[in-house]
Amino acid sequence: MSTSTILIYVFLGSASLSYLIYAKSQHKAIALISGIILGILPYFNLPLWLIFLLALIVMIFPFILNK
Repeated sequence: MSTSTILIYVFLGSASLSYLIYAKSQHKAIALISGIILGILPYFNLPLWLIFLLALIVMIFPFILNK
């Protein structure tokens, strides 16, 4: 496992935790779903660029739906 892979997994874990805490405090279902998806995304055996791209889409998704 390379350093960049580990760093992206740590970033996804911290983003997932942030979305889950926000969802609990604000009672936002879409943030909860995004946090869960970000948490399980690294478990799939996908190329690193695809995991990064999917994570960016999932992180932007709640902002698009709230408008």
